[in-house]
Amino acid sequence: MIRVGVGGWTFAPWRGAFYPKGLPAAKELAHASRCLTAIEINGTFYRTQTPASFRKWAEETPDGFVFALKGHRFVTNRKVLAEAGPGIEHFLSSGLLELGDKLGPINWQLAPTKRFDPDDLAAFLALLPHEREGMRIRHAIEARHESFRNPAFVEMARRHGIAIVYADSDDYPGIADPTADFVYARLQRSREGEPLGYPAAELDLWATRAKSWQAGQSPYGLDHLAGESSTAAGRDVFLFFISGEKVLNPAAACALIERLG
Repeated sequence: MIRVGVGGWTFAPWRGAFYPKGLPAAKELAHASRCLTAIEINGTFYRTQTPASFRKWAEETPDGFVFALKGHRFVTNRKVLAEAGPGIEHFLSSGLLELGDKLGPINWQLAPTKRFDPDDLAAFLALLPHEREGMRIRHAIEARHESFRNPAFVEMARRHGIAIVYADSDDYPGIADPTADFVYARLQRSREGEPLGYPAAELDLWATRAKSWQAGQSPYGLDHLAGESSTAAGRDVFLFFISGEKVLNPAAACALIERLG
């Protein structure tokens, strides 16, 4: 599957632009989830949610919709990632399984100052479980320091079956090597003056790349550190329009969904 969305659903400038004028805030998730096919929840990064919240979000969204979750900052914003075991357990026990089949990948976003420490990172990746109470748990890691531009990082993530988040950004390294059976991309270049956030040609290109990833291939033109890889089994793809000219991100996501058919 290919799922496309934005970060969160509560953003005042979207009211009247993405959300119909006068739509109650309580109905914004229901509206967003019927226009988009995924949402990355940023709130899970800042505070622990409740099982009731996860259950409510699942009930408000249609079949086939998927939530990606940002892992809690208590886990990732630490000097020694190898010591994050209790934090990981607390996060996974917070009720996220209430999402059921709407639970998408967990994005463990590292601090921009966190450098690549092979031993520490390997210990952290080994702490991430791939199953919980009979449910599959998929993990992605978002490395934001240039020191992660290292083939050893790619090979490590691949051994653990954990995706490296591809950042289309001027601020963070864009590492496009597929390392799991899914791809997680955060597109951060929407800009003012483009009605859809991106020129049509760029949206066409991202549609082509998404389909290439889905087919198990490595899209041409992206930065690979450990050689391009392919798999006949194909991959799930999650693309989120994040940051940039945020007010236009829903328009960009909807336009990409339309191109994907």
